Amino acid sequence: MNSCIKNRINTIFVHVSDLEESVKWYSKLLNQEVELSNVSKPVHNLPMAQYTGLTLDAGPAGETKQITPSPYPLFNFHTDELEQSYQFLQTSGYKIESDIVEYEDFAFFTISDPDGNIIMICNG
Repeated sequence: MNSCIKNRINTIFVHVSDLEESVKWYSKLLNQEVELSNVSKPVHNLPMAQYTGLTLDAGPAGETKQITPSPYPLFNFHTDELEQSYQFLQTSGYKIESDIVEYEDFAFFTISDPDGNIIMICNG
């Protein structure tokens, strides 16, 4: 029997300890308006431009997740303007974890969210 699982990532779950703080952080990063009165635990789905969704998951009501972030990027956000993105995030107070790393066909840098999750910003 063949697998019915599609060759597509549906949603990325990022586990967070403070849902409202994380919604504000990711919304600012992605230049999205956010109405915090529409944010309710345990999860918040951020609108994305493609198939793959991004869900921030704070866990059950009344509990605060204890996050142990991976030292490696969970995923990447794309940019066509890597230098401008780096400068924007630097001047906006985001925690930059690495300088721009350049390869022959792409470049990237990393940032960390309020829980220390590493996110790659990549042009390739």
